[in-house]
Amino acid sequence: MNVLALDGALNGFSAAAARAEAIVARREILANFALERGLAAVQSVLDEAGLEPATIDRLAVGIGPGRFTGLRIAIAYAKELAAAWRRPLVPVSSFDVLEFGRTFERVLTVVVGRPGVISARYRNAAEVRRASGRIAQVLDAVLPQPFDADTLSVVGAAEDVLTALAERAITVQHVQPAVTPSAAAAALIASSRTPSGTLHEISADYGELPAVTIRER
Repeated sequence: MNVLALDGALNGFSAAAARAEAIVARREILANFALERGLAAVQSVLDEAGLEPATIDRLAVGIGPGRFTGLRIAIAYAKELAAAWRRPLVPVSSFDVLEFGRTFERVLTVVVGRPGVISARYRNAAEVRRASGRIAQVLDAVLPQPFDADTLSVVGAAEDVLTALAERAITVQHVQPAVTPSAAAAALIASSRTPSGTLHEISADYGELPAVTIRER
């Protein structure tokens, strides 16, 4: 299966192609150039991978949470390409992108959309909790009370929560994403996921949720 993925939610704007669940090309450009050079980056990935629209089986796009402008640009590009090429589109969460390729006993994945506001997901073997808002409120909402584990793995924007976690006497293991850029992880994830039924079902998750727990399963 050939997958083309785009992401603008995390760091810069990135594009990647996967073939048979392996990355064959990837590009990342600065976020400020996403609108001007984003499609050129996509074409560069296609050229390097030896792909053309007729040989792409599906597209994938990061839907956030993350940067507002980057999300809008990447999703718009992905929808336009999927519609023009008549290919299915797979939405991929930023949380899944950051955690992809690693196994955790318990993990806190953190994304920053704007200064002072985070969107975080806590996951262990028994449950998944998610919240967005101010740092202290979010940590209170998603972390078990009391938190009695020895360590907590943190992926993503760990620097934004380290002080607050230290105040809670939580020992942190900062883990880097296993696959970069983010579009590469999205491409691999999408290789084994069911695409959305229609493009209209896909929308951006800006992480502007109230600081309350959202049960995901």
